[in-house]
Amino acid sequence: MRTSDFKYDLPEELIAQHPPLRRGDSRLLCLDGDTGAIRHTVFSDLPRFLKPGDCLVINNTRVIPARLLGAREDSGAAVEILLLNRLDRERWETIVRPGRKVRTGHKIVFIPGRLSCEVEDVLPTGNRVVRFSFEGIWEEVLDEAGTMPLPPYIHEQLEDRERYQTVYAKNPGSAAAPTAGLHFTPELLGSIREMGILVAELTLHVGLGTFRPVKTGEVTEHVMHSEWFSFPPEAANAIRETRAHGGRVVAVGTTSCRTLETVASKDPEMNPCAGWTDIFIYPGYTFKCIDAMITNFHLPESTLIMLVSAFAGKEHVLAAYRDAVEKKYRFFSFGDAMFITKKHQTEETR
Repeated sequence: MRTSDFKYDLPEELIAQHPPLRRGDSRLLCLDGDTGAIRHTVFSDLPRFLKPGDCLVINNTRVIPARLLGAREDSGAAVEILLLNRLDRERWETIVRPGRKVRTGHKIVFIPGRLSCEVEDVLPTGNRVVRFSFEGIWEEVLDEAGTMPLPPYIHEQLEDRERYQTVYAKNPGSAAAPTAGLHFTPELLGSIREMGILVAELTLHVGLGTFRPVKTGEVTEHVMHSEWFSFPPEAANAIRETRAHGGRVVAVGTTSCRTLETVASKDPEMNPCAGWTDIFIYPGYTFKCIDAMITNFHLPESTLIMLVSAFAGKEHVLAAYRDAVEKKYRFFSFGDAMFITKKHQTEETR
């Protein structure tokens, strides 16, 4: 399977540079994974496609201001640090730019006398492990010094940080938003609950690896990044109840999907757990938990469009993307959304 099999043409002007004026005002393309049938509507119509007894699974991670701009203490040279994974109270795995000039032992100052770090190790990936020194409460200091690391295809400044957070974000740790959730409003979630639909919360802290391009010609040669997740008892119970009554598990976003499929792959009983996942889902994968998915439109040749293609069939997905381009949908993080039902797998598609 070639990476180029997941390529499509996208005019640059269709890449959304800012969120809609109001949450929930995005368009919604509905794709039937079995037939390839497409319907066009708006996101506020989502409840029409859900059923009492379904379980909507959301990712309650919160994006942290993970981009820090500082200077080397010895030379004054400018340095940018992107926080990836928190290792303990003071230590983080990070991306440092320019990396070649920042070595073990170098100290970087962000707020003199209040926030600095020292490089402890250079990992085989080129990432750096740094130890922070700070005065005060870490979250408050980081909020003062850091900025949101918006995706590389967004070139406009974000006036309101909260528009890059879901309305249900609560557990800080992500370097990027679970963008399928950006469309929800408290009112819409309330309407969904009133329909008799369970809303289950899990956490997957999204890393910047989600934007890393697939550089291998063969899909199977790509090495997937790892992200930390938590699948709590409340979510486990909700999914068990849904399955017991014949309801559907509807994942909001590829992050919820990857978490659920990670858990189901290791434990069909879906017991509560936490850990790291580097699951890489592409066509040929057999889904073990989810029945439908809400997701945004993804970059060509990315691991995310591969995941969606595994779920609904590559031909159906690429046809839907071509239709969305023709109808001038907005793409990527601040763009429009899809509601996709699963393609039932046969021996030929496994």
